[in-house]
Formats: sequence, C-alpha cells, structure tokens
Amino acid sequence: MVQATADTVSSAIPKAASHTEFARAKINLALHVLERRDDGYHMLDSLVVFAEAGDTLTAFPDNEGFVDLDLGGLFAGGLDPPTTPDTNLVLAAAKALCEAYPGRPTAGLKLHLDKQLPVAAGLGGGSADAAAALRLLDRLWHMGLSDGELARLGLSLGADVPVCLASRPSFMRGVGEDVTPAPGIPPLTVLLINPGASVSTPAVFGRLDPVQRSPLPPLPDFGGSLMEFIFWLRKTRNDLFEPAVAEAPAIEKAVRILAADTDCLFARMSGSGATVFGIFMSPEAGRRAAERIRAARPQWWVSVTRTGGS
Repeated sequence: MVQATADTVSSAIPKAASHTEFARAKINLALHVLERRDDGYHMLDSLVVFAEAGDTLTAFPDNEGFVDLDLGGLFAGGLDPPTTPDTNLVLAAAKALCEAYPGRPTAGLKLHLDKQLPVAAGLGGGSADAAAALRLLDRLWHMGLSDGELARLGLSLGADVPVCLASRPSFMRGVGEDVTPAPGIPPLTVLLINPGASVSTPAVFGRLDPVQRSPLPPLPDFGGSLMEFIFWLRKTRNDLFEPAVAEAPAIEKAVRILAADTDCLFARMSGSGATVFGIFMSPEAGRRAAERIRAARPQWWVSVTRTGGS
C-alpha cells in the first residue's frame, strides 16, 4: 500500500489539491528530563505549545492503489533520500495505519509535503508531519479512529507524535505517552531562530548525565497575564540545552543574541535544538526584532509566529 519511489524534490504543489492538513511547529517552552529508565528511554516533563508556522501535507486521489510522497518547500532538501517508510515519518505513518488496521478499506493517494520547518531543529517537524498524516489519512480513509487509538499508533512512530496529534498547549510526560491539556497558557508572539544547525536528538540525550532531576513547578492561574506566565517560565529549564550546545555551539550564540534584544521578554532553546525561541509582547515587537536579527545574521532562519492559547 505504501510505495516509496518519490525521492525527487518538487518545487511546487500540484494545483488540483483535494485535502490538506497543517503540521504545526512544536515549541517546548520548558523541558525537564527527570531520569533515564533501564531501557534507555528518558522520563520527561515538558510544557509544549504549537505555532502557526509549520509544514503542509496535501493529498490527491490516485488510482494506482498505493501511497506515494512528493517533497517540496524551503527545507525539502534537508530530508534524507530516498523517501521510504524507514526514512520519512509521513510514509511511516501511512504504513503503520495500513498494518494496524488491515481490514479497513483504503484508497491510493499521492501526498505532497511542503517542508517549511528546518529539519532536526527541535520543532518536532517530522513528528508533526507524521501526526498530520495520521489525521489526514484517518479522515480520507473514513477509519473513524479515536484520539486514543491515533495516539497509541503515533507513539510507535516517535515520542513527540502523540502531543503533535493534539497540537494544543499540553503537558507531555513519561516517554511521550502522557499528554494532558495545559490550562491558562496565553497566546504568545514568538520569534523562532535557527542558526543553520541541525542536531541529532539521540546524540543530545547521549550527552545528558543520568541523574534524577526535579519536575516542572506547579502551573498557577495566570489570569491571562503574559508577564506572570513569563515569571513562571523563568523558574523552569530546558535540561537538553548544555548537551545540545556541546553538539552545536551556534545554539548558545543564538540564545544570547535573542535574549539581548531590546524587546525580548524570554529566550530559550526548544526541544533538543537547534532552534531557539523568544517571546515578545506584540507581533510588532517580534517583527522589529526579526528585522534586526536578519540584518545581523542573514544566513539564519528567522520566523515570527503566534502560538495558540488554552
């Protein structure tokens, strides 16, 4: 059912689009790594929000009876060819659905992934793409799967896929299987910066000292106050920052430049890197900072976006 022959990069989306699904960038506002289990997996306690920036997955009916994938967009070249279920999470999601529910009727599709997020950048791009594929294929194939069924299937693809399926402010705990809503998170103006670096998540975790760490502090009622939320964020951590900087020193420079900007309220690395984010009081303030940073670092990827509140 899943054919992996589309390893060429397309520069444009075909015009007769039938259905699309948006894959929102995941931002770890805080990421506490509590301990390493005996099986090598780490227990997490993370607060996650989702941005209006992201990738777009488009599906077109195909009579040949298999799922094929075509790549395009700014960062399509960062995906490793050939495009197969072993190298691309969109095709892996399609394969997992077909194998988990072999009796369900499916139809052939051509998928186009417009890749606008940096690859291996701490924004959950691949996981968000996989989650978009699960949502889209569940809808197009009329499978009618529950949120729990999709989340269990998503976890088999990656730890971030269940929270990306929800794509709303959430706490992500355990090894990614425990996803709960995070109430009271205000909408945020966020500036995302990637200093042209990509980081291997296993390599970053491999550098992390295997010690017991504290979980996130309790989340108070902010009453809609952005500054109260910022004060709470300052009590939290990203435990992967130092290991990621050891892999890609440019991350530390990006955080420092962003944090030093006049309008930036808070800056931190997202996920396992290499993208960093800054929170701003308004879209106008974010755009001013983006202009200053683009002028100083024209080779960096810089994107002003918004996150949804809860």
